[in-house]
Amino acid sequence: MIVAVVVIICRRIAPVNPTTVALIFLVAVLVVSAFWGLQYSVVVAVLATLAFNYYFLPPYGTLTISDPQNWIALVAFLATALIASELSEKARRQALAATQRRKEIERLYGFSQQLLTTENLPELLNLLPRFVVNGFGVDAAALFVTGRPDIYRSDPNTQQLDAEHLRSVAARGEPTIDVARQLCFTPLRLGVKSAGALGISGGIPSRETLEALGTLIAIAIERTGAVESLSRAEATRESEKLRSAILDSVTHEFRTPLTGIKASVTTMLADENLEPSQRHELLSIINEEADRLNHLVGEAAEMAQLDANQVELHREPHSIGEAITRAMEEAKQRLTNRPVELQVPETLPLLSIDLERITSVLVQLLENAAKYSPAGSPIRVTAEQKDDNVTVSVADHGHGIDDFEQALVFDKFYRGKNERYRVQGTGLGLAIAKAVVEAHAGSIGVTSQVGHGSVFHFTLLA
Repeated sequence: MIVAVVVIICRRIAPVNPTTVALIFLVAVLVVSAFWGLQYSVVVAVLATLAFNYYFLPPYGTLTISDPQNWIALVAFLATALIASELSEKARRQALAATQRRKEIERLYGFSQQLLTTENLPELLNLLPRFVVNGFGVDAAALFVTGRPDIYRSDPNTQQLDAEHLRSVAARGEPTIDVARQLCFTPLRLGVKSAGALGISGGIPSRETLEALGTLIAIAIERTGAVESLSRAEATRESEKLRSAILDSVTHEFRTPLTGIKASVTTMLADENLEPSQRHELLSIINEEADRLNHLVGEAAEMAQLDANQVELHREPHSIGEAITRAMEEAKQRLTNRPVELQVPETLPLLSIDLERITSVLVQLLENAAKYSPAGSPIRVTAEQKDDNVTVSVADHGHGIDDFEQALVFDKFYRGKNERYRVQGTGLGLAIAKAVVEAHAGSIGVTSQVGHGSVFHFTLLA
């Protein structure tokens, strides 16, 4: 059809000289070669040669040539057409190969990005075959990792990628390709070491892509395993640091009152002629430090009981204002020289609570606000009703708590990284407060901004 169109145009519609016709035929041959390949372009070249001879070289209307120079021109035209066709076909093949290679590189890049989506090794091994299927458009994929008994498959019902073949490829370290069955296997290489094998069915990527896939998967498995090991080692180190900090804190808390008691008793034994006022002062110290020791032991025992759900609540109707007043009285020594702002409406409903334990929660929050805020800074206590709940808040103007630590402050024995050696404590107070509030079916939390202070709040059902 192309040859016929060229003949009609050049003979009837717009007659041109033979040289122009030859150039037009050459362009047609190149176009056919570019779009349909060498075979079609050779056919067009032969047809164009015959048409050029028949219609445009004298004598017209025959396949004979009267002028010997026209034979040279015709042969030159045919040779040029064939050479141009071959060159065009070669360029087309190279362009197709480059496009295919680009697509494979894009797929490999996307695949490498997917490998970074998890740092859990079992999860990665289960996801890898599906990543291969989705990324490379194959029917199925299977993965074998040296040292693991399982075969990880994209589809459990697909068994054409047999385990024995995968193990064999992993052991030999050489890829195998079965074109007839559309199966290929490649080892997972990490340098010269084979870490397993990958099997693919329903499509055969290029050998370079197969090798790149094997290397990427081996690197991803090694990386994820290393990250897991590092995380475990880091967790162990942090656990040791926390255990050490807990022991230091608890030891310090118990040693401080014991030191005071020991010093007072030693002084009294060394000097029997102490003035009554001095003796009374030393006995007062012994009494206070004994109370402190008793409080520490009580905290530990209470935490153990709360953990074991062995605490019985004595719930009766009380106003939250009553608990706040009692807590202020118990914590007055810690609140010395600190203004406390109260915003507690008298219209709040009565709550079914264990008054003693809710008071202890408020004492803990008040003492914390005093310990972790500058001397003389105000503490604000508010209570408000929201729907069927009453929320109590204790706000201070301390250093604040960063976002990471806000999730940890209610854990047993946890103390702020910047405060654990500056402020005394065992790290049990807030954990006990949380257990008491939750035993009342309530919730407790903290809102804080570093440099601006913290607001501890708990909510109870009205």
